[in-house]
Amino acid sequence: MQRREFLKILPVGACVLTGTGCTTDSKAVQADDWERAALIESSVLATVFPDRDFPVEDFGAQADAQTDCTSAINNAIVHCHAVGGGRVVLASGVYRSGAIHLLSNVNLHVAAGSKIHFFTDPQKYLPAVLTRWEGMEIMGYSPLIYAYKQDNIAITGAGILDGGADDKTWWPWKGKHSEQHWDLIPGEDQKPARDKLQEDVLRGVPVAERQYAEGSFLRPAFVQPYACTRVLIEGVSIVRSPFWLVNPVLCESVTVRGITCTSHGPNNDGCDPESCNLVLIEDCLFDTGDDCIALKSGRNEDGRRINVPIQNVLIRNCTMRDGHGGLVIGSEISGGARNIFMEDCAMNSPHLERAFRFKTNARRGGVIEHVRVRNVKIGQVQEALVVNFFYEEGDKGEFLPQVNDLVIENVECKQAERVFHLRGFKNNPIGAITVRNSTFEQVSGDDVIEYAPWLTLENVRR
Repeated sequence: MQRREFLKILPVGACVLTGTGCTTDSKAVQADDWERAALIESSVLATVFPDRDFPVEDFGAQADAQTDCTSAINNAIVHCHAVGGGRVVLASGVYRSGAIHLLSNVNLHVAAGSKIHFFTDPQKYLPAVLTRWEGMEIMGYSPLIYAYKQDNIAITGAGILDGGADDKTWWPWKGKHSEQHWDLIPGEDQKPARDKLQEDVLRGVPVAERQYAEGSFLRPAFVQPYACTRVLIEGVSIVRSPFWLVNPVLCESVTVRGITCTSHGPNNDGCDPESCNLVLIEDCLFDTGDDCIALKSGRNEDGRRINVPIQNVLIRNCTMRDGHGGLVIGSEISGGARNIFMEDCAMNSPHLERAFRFKTNARRGGVIEHVRVRNVKIGQVQEALVVNFFYEEGDKGEFLPQVNDLVIENVECKQAERVFHLRGFKNNPIGAITVRNSTFEQVSGDDVIEYAPWLTLENVRR
């Protein structure tokens, strides 16, 4: 049987899940942190497709920026899948589409010079599908590009995925907000449904009964492979997203490479892997209205019910511009996070609020542990390192979060309003954080450090 090196955890004494079970791997036991990161990279299974193309024009698509190509694109995917796989190709021009559903062994190839311009009519994203929304499972609008329980799928090419969202479409459903630049439309506000959904989750309402599509105003994610294996998203540019841009959920072996995320709407996170194992994110550019990369594992009771962490993640050679945070873990983190590595990245923007951000509370709970960051160059940022147990509900809950074993080294920061903003609970302080061999220049404000007794600084200059 072919060995499948799915690394479930990688502490000392780690086990590697193979085709025959969990066995101790001597390399993992002896490896230092960054050798473990390399082991994560080598364990991400690659996508492989037959060398044959299926132009969507052969199925009735017209790249004239007017024709509804939804059926043509999906029919091409169905045919490609049925004959064993290959590339479904959008070669040139503008293709209008509603929801696209990927199937196993299909590479949706959006070539340079082509664009998929998605409709903003919510009816184009029905019927409802199983999806996660802010870490809670619902039957909701289909993500613009969606896959469920598929294997060996990809979105590639140098083309553009345009969600069509703006201040008059999709984004107004956010409702009132301190950052509001979108219109408000009477009767179209996510808050009532969001509040009801949180109550449904608390009460344990079955997912099949959580009907939150039409009339609920919960915006769909842009790209969401759900419970898939061997996922590749490479090369494309993603703009004007309704909600989170790239949101793999419960997936194994995910590669996100060389994409550009430029979208400044509400909750426009760039890449949010959620409860995934073995994730490689590299050579990407993020310029977003919310977090650039946010690692998640489910919210509150749903996160604990499903109980799958985000783990074994390697992020490298990425650039972060605008955003609420560069590397973020949380806030939907009830399933935990572990074995997270980031290296050789650059961040710089007066609108980048935080470089490294860990956000949770006593309703989320969750254990965040073994995070390693090195070789990050920061131009301008508001705060360098934030660990906040008081996000949203704060200490009003029974599930005390744990953040422990963070090591950040070789960081060069040219300008920051504050270096540390650390807020633990008196009865539950933040665990071990080590910052070493780092420089923070032009710091204009004082640090905030509350109940973080195990913060260690080694060769840190400011």
